[in-house]
Amino acid sequence: MALPLLNYALETQNSRVQDHGGADDDKARIFTTQQVLSNADTDALIEAAYRQIFFHAFKCNRDAFLESQLRSNQITVRDFIRGLLLSDTFKSSFYRFNSNYQVVTQMVQRVLGRNVHGQAETIAWSIVIASKGLVGFVDALLDSQEYIDNFGYDTVPYQRRRMLPGRELGETPFNIKSPRYESYWRGILGFPRAVFVGTTTKKLPSRARVSRGGNPNDYRDWVGDVGATRCVAGGSTNTSFDYMSKVRYRKV
Repeated sequence: MALPLLNYALETQNSRVQDHGGADDDKARIFTTQQVLSNADTDALIEAAYRQIFFHAFKCNRDAFLESQLRSNQITVRDFIRGLLLSDTFKSSFYRFNSNYQVVTQMVQRVLGRNVHGQAETIAWSIVIASKGLVGFVDALLDSQEYIDNFGYDTVPYQRRRMLPGRELGETPFNIKSPRYESYWRGILGFPRAVFVGTTTKKLPSRARVSRGGNPNDYRDWVGDVGATRCVAGGSTNTSFDYMSKVRYRKV
């Protein structure tokens, strides 16, 4: 028997404040099939869906079958979003590299377009993942009244209330403040990595090639010339060798 979604208190009511501002960079652009007038508009809507779910989609990550169904009006935008969330690309590049808490945080951001209301909501949705799995969790988000009221069946989810009254700056976009991989996997994969732009690589300055001593590479040739010795267990040792005469000491 699946457990019902636990009740949690809202941390803020800013998401219900009426917007009095005009169009600006902090206001999200809305993509919906109700405003599609050409194939170019459909392409823009599909790209917006990929950005919202994958943050960025390469050609190999695109789902041609889902795109074809959306273009021919066989499925709605909501069904297209569901297909992306349950795709192998999303599972292999995001779901398998994060804990349930991290999955809840980013899924609420991507699907509902807002931050989670504290740890209480995170725990509530993580119980849904544990009891119903990823498919049940995705369906619960898409079937929620919050999703239907804000996005319906024809609108791509977007970050809501990025610009709030009383704030000098809006909220940071989700794809910037929420990395795809958790800290554990970022350490294994070697993130963050330095990205070199351009065809020419930056060369080390001449002062970096000067040997200052203490570098193990300076002794690589000397160690290679030393013959390997073999210690046989139970073998005899040379006790006549005067080790103390070879030790340097200060004369008083």
